[in-house]
Amino acid sequence: MDASDWIPHRRASDGELVGWIRPAGDGFVALSLFAAPLTGEVDWLDAEETLDAEGLSWLAEPWILERDGRGIRVRIVEVSPGDPPGTGRVQVKTDDFGAIDVPYELIDLPWPPPAALRPIRDDERGIIL
Repeated sequence: MDASDWIPHRRASDGELVGWIRPAGDGFVALSLFAAPLTGEVDWLDAEETLDAEGLSWLAEPWILERDGRGIRVRIVEVSPGDPPGTGRVQVKTDDFGAIDVPYELIDLPWPPPAALRPIRDDERGIIL
């Protein structure tokens, strides 16, 4: 992955990285912290506004990791794109549902994460996987 022309975009309030803006044609594309495009070709301000609106709240949501033919519910623990981006990792843990006495497994994934890691769907929220 060539990220040499990606421009980091940080949250104004605390400087936290929330994504990148990548030149595309005559405009720019906003990329999430997972390097997924959030826009098509837009102007710079639209790319910034998209990243600011997206923020990092999606990291707090449960995710599904497809593994060994089944989906397991996980939480994102760490996202480290690396420097340059593409040299880092994503760490998830099996969801312990907030209990302190439930064992969990830490799982390291490459960055950007594989398609096997996906947001949980609405119809999966009440199901313990």
